[in-house]
Amino acid sequence: MSVTLSSTKTRAALRTSARVSGEMLVVLVMAAVALWLLGRMWSIVWPLIVGLLLTTLTWPLARFLRNHGWRPALAASVVTVLFLVAAAGVVALIAVPVASQSGELTTGVTDGIDKVREWAAGPPLNIDDDEITGALDTGMARLQDSVGSMVTTVITGVSTVVNGVVTTVLALFLMFFFLKDGPRFLPWLTRQLPGRLATDIPVVAARSWDTLGAFVRSQAFVGLLDAVFIGLGLWIVGVPLVLPLAVLTFVSAFVPVVGALFAGLVAVLIALVSNGLTDALIVLAIIILVQQLEGNVFQPMIQSRGLGLHAAVILLAVTLGASLAGIVGSLLAVPVAALIAVIWNYVREQLTDPPEEPDAEPASPAGATAPSS
Repeated sequence: MSVTLSSTKTRAALRTSARVSGEMLVVLVMAAVALWLLGRMWSIVWPLIVGLLLTTLTWPLARFLRNHGWRPALAASVVTVLFLVAAAGVVALIAVPVASQSGELTTGVTDGIDKVREWAAGPPLNIDDDEITGALDTGMARLQDSVGSMVTTVITGVSTVVNGVVTTVLALFLMFFFLKDGPRFLPWLTRQLPGRLATDIPVVAARSWDTLGAFVRSQAFVGLLDAVFIGLGLWIVGVPLVLPLAVLTFVSAFVPVVGALFAGLVAVLIALVSNGLTDALIVLAIIILVQQLEGNVFQPMIQSRGLGLHAAVILLAVTLGASLAGIVGSLLAVPVAALIAVIWNYVREQLTDPPEEPDAEPASPAGATAPSS
């Protein structure tokens, strides 16, 4: 017996598919427009994001001071000054030991270059000094030919540094105002919104704030683990500047991918010029091991618990963010994914029907007694 398709059901399925496709297309267009507007306003949005992340990091201290009778402006001022002092202390903790041992490092770099030349001159390469000098002359000629592009690169780099300074200053000012007036934002937002939005948006904003705080705390804890384990490995191997390198590792943990590569490269170079090739390879192995554990075990586990996201979702979010927007995308991928999850969970809560209560069993009539046997 042959089975034929129902024309009515087929048309209904096609109409439903067309309607859903059209609605999804409208949503995608609106998302594209929102992203385009975000890109046009990025010079304002980026300092705002940095200011919010800094505020989540410093808000516990400000809240403690406010709860103990400090006025909001005074508490925000003290916390901002303490944050600047701490940042300056971190820079000094890295720069001062490096500057004090700069002579030894310079000598080590020179000796390292000589060792590389001696190794290249021996078997199996057998490269003599004339060939090395010729290669250097060729490199210098290429550099001279590309002076124009180098100037452009330098100008671009200076512009990037200036934009970074402006972003930092704006973020610090925004952090101060968030610390000072942050608790008044949600009540003000409630008064400005009509109808149900006055309830929904403040609730989502409060949950998003808690999520950002969990992200910053988890990222700081992951950076602390990296700094402790890598610093311990450097101390065991006997690499100098252990404390500055550990602090640099902790700070660079807030910049995904590039930060870890930069801190690891600095540690390996210092080990190479101070202890030799063998210790440098040992340090490289330690850094690779710790970073693999951090990226594939510690960070997904810690952030999945604090943000309510599965570890696989975090890994995919970082990969997608890096492919779409580079360093900034990898930095913002996890908090953006967590905020999307917050919004989705709230929408699902509002669209879910409350569970039906089971019907109560009818009570036995008053005075009724069980039949006697």
